Amino acid sequence: MALIDLLNISKHYETQKILTDVNFHIDEGERVVIIGKNGSGKSTLMKIINGTLEQDSGERITKQNLEIKMLSQKPEFKEGMSVKEAVESGLDELNNAKKRYDELSLLLADNFENKTLINEHENLARYIEHHNAWNLDDKIKRVIEHFDLKQYEDKPVTLLSGGEQRRVALASLLLQKPDVLLLDEPTNHLDVYMVEFLEELLLRERFTLIFISHDRYFIDRVANRSIEVEDCALREYSGGYSNYLAQKEEYLRTLQKQHENLLDLLKRENEWFSRGVKARLKRNEGRKERLMTLRDEAKTNPAKINKISLELQREAKHFNRDKSVNRQKMLFEVENLTLKLGNKELIQNFSTRILQKDVIAIVGPNGSGKSTLLKALLGRIEPSDGTIKRGDFTIGYFDQHREMLDDDKNLMETFCPLGGDRVSVRGRDMHVYGYLKNFLFPKEFLDKKIGILSGGEKNRIALALLFTKNVDILILDEPTNDLDIPTINILEDQLMNFNGAVIIVSHDRYFVDKIAKKLFIIKNRHIEESYQPYSEYLELEKELQELETIANETKKQEIQKPREKQQVLKLTYKEKIALETLPKEIEKLEVQIEEKNECLANPKCYEEIGITRLAKELEDLKELYEAKVEELLAIQLKEEEINS
Repeated sequence: MALIDLLNISKHYETQKILTDVNFHIDEGERVVIIGKNGSGKSTLMKIINGTLEQDSGERITKQNLEIKMLSQKPEFKEGMSVKEAVESGLDELNNAKKRYDELSLLLADNFENKTLINEHENLARYIEHHNAWNLDDKIKRVIEHFDLKQYEDKPVTLLSGGEQRRVALASLLLQKPDVLLLDEPTNHLDVYMVEFLEELLLRERFTLIFISHDRYFIDRVANRSIEVEDCALREYSGGYSNYLAQKEEYLRTLQKQHENLLDLLKRENEWFSRGVKARLKRNEGRKERLMTLRDEAKTNPAKINKISLELQREAKHFNRDKSVNRQKMLFEVENLTLKLGNKELIQNFSTRILQKDVIAIVGPNGSGKSTLLKALLGRIEPSDGTIKRGDFTIGYFDQHREMLDDDKNLMETFCPLGGDRVSVRGRDMHVYGYLKNFLFPKEFLDKKIGILSGGEKNRIALALLFTKNVDILILDEPTNDLDIPTINILEDQLMNFNGAVIIVSHDRYFVDKIAKKLFIIKNRHIEESYQPYSEYLELEKELQELETIANETKKQEIQKPREKQQVLKLTYKEKIALETLPKEIEKLEVQIEEKNECLANPKCYEEIGITRLAKELEDLKELYEAKVEELLAIQLKEEEINS
């Protein structure tokens, strides 16, 4: 039997139909994502599943004593409750079960044949196991740390921001682990590191989950079934986002010509996903396999750690060569920039140049200074130190508060402030409705006031308005928040066709991977510039951290061993010189190898040199490169041994 069954469910609001005769079920261990445009009925379906909204007709059937819990968009807490108390609220039953289990364990030592006690003991064990609560204190500590709540632990939860309160409520629900967990946009207000922790926890502890999300990487990793709400009906797809794309594209092929635009958009999205994401996943799997092998070898061969660490750093470095074209118009020149918020230093001594064709994503943990850096570039705050020189250009700015919108105006007044019904979109004259149709607005919305629209609808209007402006650079702060996936696809399409520079702040890994050509990564008050895809950077960062952990464990084991008298070591003069010169030689060889590879991919180039000769030169370069790397590693290991 399914845990929850919805049979022939219908729901209408006045004259508006939301759901008509829909069926839905979920079994234990399933993780189901609900996909659809804003206003299609996703939240309505979720509330009916939860039992907090009554359907107009149809039947909702649940398994007896089923525990269903849902993450509220605006959580409520008791007055005076601390953050830690709020996180631990709802755990009384689990704590009591653990306490009783321990009591029974002692009683059974003397009454090991008492069937009543044995049955109660076994039932409690199953209950604790289901909720993965054997080490509840460690789990609480881990969740608080990963959701960045440690600093607020003793603070009244009601004093936290809305986003922080949502993190507290999410942490509490994850610890309770109900039979069915319902999450509406759980990744909002989480940075990428929190999202990765959430993904791993949901998968490791095998939650039964129903969720709504616009985070496509999150969907693809977590969901094993997708339900799309469209035209008052539900359509089911197997797997996560990648499977949904492929199956939806196939479905649309069978429909009428009116779907051609949507089909084209989906086709491009599917091609991008297949080409970019799956290729990286394959590479990442290879590296993970090497790491697993390394764990066993590290204890007896610490050199392996340094070698793979060096390989990973070189892989990152490969992306980080300056690929900018200096002939481009310069928009910003930043020199030794330092930014503070109150007494807290966020960014220290940052220098860069931003050019007319740059597409940059500013990324980093919550509170690291991403939005502050945007405001400094916009001239809204002054640097604490250093300078920002700005060229002569115009800026289109989108912020999380949608400051460009006036709630008292309707859509026609917003897009045609001087009257009429035409709007100019980057030199192209269009009817307002024809333009807004591209942002999924029906005709009846034209006379609606901005103030009565939902958060997602306001975001769509703000973005549509932004793309009517004739600007040189677009600056967007968290543009995908409150947007559905179809609108994010439209936003991506607009940005990829924009001729100027783009600077975005976003936690959406998929969005950043697809749009950005360059990253500003804020970490520990410093900004690292990188040209690699963001998901690739995160994967490399995680693996380097894992290598560091393995290396530290190995060092601890070495310290615990009885130390034998060793001959005093020191680097020779030749080794000291090599330590300084080899990195430059290795870097030069990397460039030469890359040039040879590029020549091999160009018929005009390899025909001129001769493909046999070119292949031989490449092979010789690779052999020399490997020899130099091995020599450098050997000297570095010797130096480490001397210093230890």
